[in-house]
Amino acid sequence: MNENTVPLIETRNLKKYFKVKKGLLHAVDDITIKIHRGKTIGVVGESGCGKSTLGRAILRLIEPTSGDVLFDGKSIISYNKSKMREMRRNMQIIFQDPYSSIDPRKTVAEIIADFMFIHKTYKTKKEIWNKTAELMDTVGLAQRLANAYPHELDGGRRQRIGVARALSLNPQFIVCDEPVSALDVSIQAQILNLLMDLQEQYKLTYMFVTHNLSVVKHISDEIIVMYLGQCIEQAPVDELFSNPQHPYTKALLAAIPEPDISSRNKRVEIIKGELTSPVNPSPGCRFAKRCNYVFEQCTREDPPLINLGEEHYCACFLHKNESSRLG
Repeated sequence: MNENTVPLIETRNLKKYFKVKKGLLHAVDDITIKIHRGKTIGVVGESGCGKSTLGRAILRLIEPTSGDVLFDGKSIISYNKSKMREMRRNMQIIFQDPYSSIDPRKTVAEIIADFMFIHKTYKTKKEIWNKTAELMDTVGLAQRLANAYPHELDGGRRQRIGVARALSLNPQFIVCDEPVSALDVSIQAQILNLLMDLQEQYKLTYMFVTHNLSVVKHISDEIIVMYLGQCIEQAPVDELFSNPQHPYTKALLAAIPEPDISSRNKRVEIIKGELTSPVNPSPGCRFAKRCNYVFEQCTREDPPLINLGEEHYCACFLHKNESSRLG
């Protein structure tokens, strides 16, 4: 990766806290990432780690508590509603649940055309409907379904509607928020292959949010692992899978099922211990209570994200003396 090129998406110390009865819930806590044009960064972690919140904060669907978000080198964090509306043409999202994210009272064609009418991307209605038909072909929706309603379709077709709608404004960046987790396995493969084909065809940049490590390995160029709002490891996909460094990442990878009868006696390391509360967290590693390698410093200080080389970063005191901090 050429460090001199300006990334399409960049976050700097991005934070999102939610007020709850007991204090502040640290959903996203000090995340700094770069996503270069035409690349896919996968965001993985268990439920509640802040993956989806990170994607929504980048798009400003929810307002960050602090930090900065840059699009093509320009900060968008201070944009007003009018300017952010213009930015929506460049930044879109595909939601996890294809049914709840689309209007059940509109037909397939109306849903796909909706954004184009709102943003007036074409001069005439005919041009919009022609583009809608083209998008249906692009995502594999038969033209006979143009006047169908969402409840008449299966999950795979509904998700294709969501993909077509996201593409309708010709965006450069799309957050894919667990777009296949609600689908059957065979349909998951179809949607994943569709997303990869579209990325190549339209030169798209993705943030792919998922809890499925097998899926993220298939589609991503780089992966960040999140735990309770923090990025604890970041590396190119092959490097992360072949050389995981954080104890949590190692446990996640060890839990991936292997379709090989010879692996049935493989020892699986189970993560034990109490889950740290993300509400007003105390200083220290948030994985410490579940880690087999914990020592005193882990409970007193937040481990910095350090560079282990080969664009591999890890937030763990086991590696504190091996390299410099992430710059």
